[in-house]
Amino acid sequence: MQMDCPTEEGLLRKKLGGMPGVARLEFNLMQRVLTVTHAPKEIEPILAAVRSLGFTPEIANSESSQEEPTPEPAKPWWPLVLAGIAAISSEAVEWSGLPTWMAAVLAVVAVLACGITTYKKGWIAIRNGNLNINALMSIAVTGALLIGQWPEAAMVMVLFTIAELIEAKSLDRARNAIRGLMQLTPERATVQQADGSWQEIAAKSVAVDARVRIKPGERIALDGRIVTGRSAINQAPITGESLPVEKTEGDQVFAGTINESGSFEYIVTAAANDSTLARIIHAVEEAQGARAPTQRFVDQFARVYTPVVFAIALAVAIFPPLFMGGDWLTWIYKALVLLVIACPCALVISTPVTIVSGLAAAARQGILVKGGVYLEEGRKLKWLALDKTGTITHGKPAQTDFVTLSAMSAVELRSHTASLAGRSDHPVSKALTEAANKDGVALRNVEAFEALPGRGTKGIIDGKLFYLGNHRLIHEQGRCSEALEARLSALEEQGKTVILLADDQEVHGMFAVADTVKDSSRQAIAELHDLGIKTVMLTGDNAHTAKAIATQVGIDEARGDLLPEDKLNAIESKISLGGAIGMVGDGINDAPALARADIGFAMGAAGTGTAIETADVALMDDDLRKLPRFIRLSRNTHALLVQNIVLALGIKAVFLVLTLTGAGTMWMAVFADVGASLLVVGNGLRLLRK
Repeated sequence: MQMDCPTEEGLLRKKLGGMPGVARLEFNLMQRVLTVTHAPKEIEPILAAVRSLGFTPEIANSESSQEEPTPEPAKPWWPLVLAGIAAISSEAVEWSGLPTWMAAVLAVVAVLACGITTYKKGWIAIRNGNLNINALMSIAVTGALLIGQWPEAAMVMVLFTIAELIEAKSLDRARNAIRGLMQLTPERATVQQADGSWQEIAAKSVAVDARVRIKPGERIALDGRIVTGRSAINQAPITGESLPVEKTEGDQVFAGTINESGSFEYIVTAAANDSTLARIIHAVEEAQGARAPTQRFVDQFARVYTPVVFAIALAVAIFPPLFMGGDWLTWIYKALVLLVIACPCALVISTPVTIVSGLAAAARQGILVKGGVYLEEGRKLKWLALDKTGTITHGKPAQTDFVTLSAMSAVELRSHTASLAGRSDHPVSKALTEAANKDGVALRNVEAFEALPGRGTKGIIDGKLFYLGNHRLIHEQGRCSEALEARLSALEEQGKTVILLADDQEVHGMFAVADTVKDSSRQAIAELHDLGIKTVMLTGDNAHTAKAIATQVGIDEARGDLLPEDKLNAIESKISLGGAIGMVGDGINDAPALARADIGFAMGAAGTGTAIETADVALMDDDLRKLPRFIRLSRNTHALLVQNIVLALGIKAVFLVLTLTGAGTMWMAVFADVGASLLVVGNGLRLLRK
């Protein structure tokens, strides 16, 4: 719990990194987790080394890893108040011209009241050869006391302690952004027992295939499938959808979502530690641990920056008095001010806070980003390749048109067609049957039903043989006329599949079936174009259908008749032209292209463990409008990262100049250091706003 910022990371890295049994260290500052890869039987020396730095290590095991570490007891507030009063009094004594010893006593009281912890941490850091903020602050305050700057030494320590408290609270807000996800699932669930009774038990002890009851207004504790009842479910915590979704028997429900109105029972399909929400939390936590490109750069920069500024401070203290006749106390004071400015805490903490805020903001909108690298690289996308079925379209054929071509009435035409289609399990036949059922069309008895592979079906209705099939079947039977061919071509050019009903003499009617475009797809493509991103559709469907769908939604380029390897080649051809490309898909056949693209987006990942684990970015529902949201979030994140780096370095540079010109003071340097930290943390947290 004491691992708060890069100060502690630097200490631990130096101490543990040199141990012979330690192979690798992975730090997750935001979650206060350190993962150590080590040789067998080395755990005790490692724990002892951690304790020697003033930390209290807690080993996470499979059962406790999801729980919060034991928090440190709250520190009493009165020592800080006493220190503040003593520091102000010391300043007042010096200003009013009272004896210096009074100012000195008050200053020492202030430093001791609030600075013991800083001195302890500073001593540990110095002993381990680490120049962190606690070491620098301890040296600066001690130096100020030794050269007689009593009030200033006291004010510096008080301001630093207050600022550290504020910074810790600000960082906790970033941590809580992710921790809030963990609190979405209730701890208990109402489960049916072996004797048929219902009992409320701990959610984590509920087994797969158990039957759970949910009342209106309750939050769902585990993933499952509804077996009785229906309701509207608020799925915003998982998918980011703003409106409740109607759910009935057979539909899937997710842990952490809220039952709005009805009551239902469901069968548990995943244990508490394997639910969709648990996988999301795990993925986001893993993503925090992976450093984004800007973060890696800042970490490397900070390793050089602190020793360089420390060397400059040393030079400022020694060279002017030795070689330029300067006053020792004046130049030592300036060097002490530089020491306070030297800490790179604001610079280093700015990147993880911003990245974590961005990851949390994305998760709240139903966008699961698998690492800071993808959050940062999303802004560079120039092309987005999209699969058609299930991505741009609903992935489910629906009847779009029907035309009567004989004296048969429309009601009779639909009745005969639905009766034949109802005996087939082909997706096109199902679309005709669903449309008929929706409109209340009565079905007729079918005798001698027979499937005609690749062509359609036939059967006897009311003693007469009817055929229901595709263009090829009617053509083979010699019933195609020029007029019929023209009507067929017009529908097929729109990307529709045409089915015809005929008997031995004539064609009675035609039905058009198409995979309909989602309303959200058109808006998503328009928003992507507004962001300057070009789009290409890659589909296994025929070129006519691909072109028709692309025209409907405004996609720049469409390629049809593609096998999985063709999609991969299409991605590689775009990469060779320059510029980053993303691939959006939802099927196994998209896997090679998803892997090859700079960023792979998995559609509708809610409930799909494989998609969550393998995709770079998982869109938890089927709404393509999340793509432009992700790209805007990526651009905002990068902008804030740049702002934070400029702020942190700019403030340091200003006070560096002020100090060297004699205008800077030690308490101003504390404000510069901690003020910069608070600014960049606050700036990064802006991403959490809706």
